[in-house]
Amino acid sequence: MHLFFSHRLQNLPPYLFAELDCLKEEAVKQGRDVIDLGVGDPDLSTPQPAVEELCREASKNRNQHYPSNRGLLEFRQAIAEWYEKRFNVSLNPQTEILPLIGSKEGIAHIPAAFINPGDLALVPDPAYPAYRSGIILAGGIPYSLPLLKENSFLPALNKIKKGIVQKAKLLFLNYPNNPTAAIAPPEFLQEAVEFAQKHNIVLCYDNAYSEIAFGGYRPKSILEMKGAKDVAVEFHSLSKTYNMTGWRIGWVCGQAKIIAALAKLKSNIDSGIFLAIQKAGVSALNLENKKTMKIYERRKNILAQGLRKLGWDVESPRATFYFWLCLPLGFKSSLEFSRMLLKEKNVIVTPGVGFGRYGEGYFRIALTVSEQRIEEAINRLQVTSHKLQGPQSQVTSKESKLHKPN
Repeated sequence: MHLFFSHRLQNLPPYLFAELDCLKEEAVKQGRDVIDLGVGDPDLSTPQPAVEELCREASKNRNQHYPSNRGLLEFRQAIAEWYEKRFNVSLNPQTEILPLIGSKEGIAHIPAAFINPGDLALVPDPAYPAYRSGIILAGGIPYSLPLLKENSFLPALNKIKKGIVQKAKLLFLNYPNNPTAAIAPPEFLQEAVEFAQKHNIVLCYDNAYSEIAFGGYRPKSILEMKGAKDVAVEFHSLSKTYNMTGWRIGWVCGQAKIIAALAKLKSNIDSGIFLAIQKAGVSALNLENKKTMKIYERRKNILAQGLRKLGWDVESPRATFYFWLCLPLGFKSSLEFSRMLLKEKNVIVTPGVGFGRYGEGYFRIALTVSEQRIEEAINRLQVTSHKLQGPQSQVTSKESKLHKPN
C-alpha cells in the first residue's frame, strides 16, 4: 500500500524521546546495564493515598462511564483551592479551569484553537518539543526565540522584529525551564504579560516544574502577574510534583475565553479523564511533596559534586530535576556525544539538539535515578577514551540572532 502522508506530519521532526527509548531498548536486549539519565520520568512512586483512592473509586460503577468534557467539578475545585493556597491566585472552577489528559495534551492542542495556516507562534529554543509540534500540526509556523546563556536563558522579547510580532498569535513560555533549568524573575514574567497585552497574543505558560525547587526558592505562577488573566493561561500537571507521569492528568487555567476555546476543541477530540483518576488527583493535591524534594536535592548535590571532581564547571540548578551542560571539548554534536556515552559507558543523556537548534552544544541530565545509580554514572565517566573535561562554549554570538521561522 502506498501511503500519502500529510505535509503537516512530514514537517514534524522526529520525537527525540521515542528514539532514545528505542536505543535504550536495544541496549537492554543486549544485556547491558544501562543508566538512563535521559527522559524526565520520575522513578519515585506515586503517593500511596492517591493510589488507594484510585483503587477505591475504580470499582464504582458511577465512575466507569463517560466523564464530563469539562472535568469533575470536585477536581476543578481542588485545583482552585491549591492555586489559592500556593500562589494566592483566585480561580473560578466553572470557567477558568479545564482538566487535561496530561498537560502535554493541552499544550499540543491549544494551537489548533487559535492558529490558522500560515500564522506564526513564538516558541523558545531550546524547548519542550510539544510546543513546536502542536503549532506545526495546526498548520502554523513556529518562530524561534533563542534562549542563550548570556541572557540567563530568557527570550529577548524586545528584540523580536515588528513584522514578526504582528503575525504572532501565541507565545509559549516555560519557567522553571525544561531543558535549561533556568528560572524567571517576576520582572520578566510581568514583561511577558505586558508584551502579550500590547500585541494581542495568547500567552501559554507551562508551569509543570513549579514545585520542584531548592534552597527555599518558590517559583511563581504567571497568573500572579498584573493583567495576566486578560491574556494568559497556565498549564500544570500532577506528573512531576506527585510522580504521576503515567496517570495522564493535568489542567490548564486562566483566561476564561481561552479556556472555553480549548474546551470546545477538546469536546470534539476526546472524552475526558477517567473519573477515578480525577478522584485520585483530588487526593494528591491535598498532599505535600517535601520528601520528594529532599530526595531530588540529595541527588542534585551528588551529581554536581561528582561532575566538579571530573573538572566540570557545573552550576547547580535552583529548580527542576535537570542539569543543562555544555558539551566537552572535542565534541560539536550533542547527538554524537550521547551516542558515544551509550555505546562506551552505557549511560543515556539527552542531546540538546533534540530541543531545538539553540540546544546544540549542550546535553541534559535528569535526576530520575537513585543516588547509587548517579554515583555509578559518575564513576563510568571517570575512565573514558574521550577527554570529558572542559566544556566548550555555546552557540557563537554570530549565530545567536533571532533566525527566520522554520
